[in-house]
Amino acid sequence: MAKVCQVTGKRPMSGNRVSHANNKTRRRWEPNLQWKKVWVESERRYVRMRISARGLRTITKMGYDAAVRKMNRKKGA
Repeated sequence: MAKVCQVTGKRPMSGNRVSHANNKTRRRWEPNLQWKKVWVESERRYVRMRISARGLRTITKMGYDAAVRKMNRKKGA
């Protein structure tokens, strides 16, 4: 399964690991993904999601439906 947050769309990033001697080797930064069961009020059930810590904070603050609407607006713009 891809390492992508289902709410925010965060994905792995790549770059260089730089040593003290300034040697550069490729590395990856993984998003902080967790498996969580989230209550969806509109469907009146829990949904199991692979979600980043930032996405979980957004859902906690706004609720699932509002958070998904907000992210869909951002993707469309």
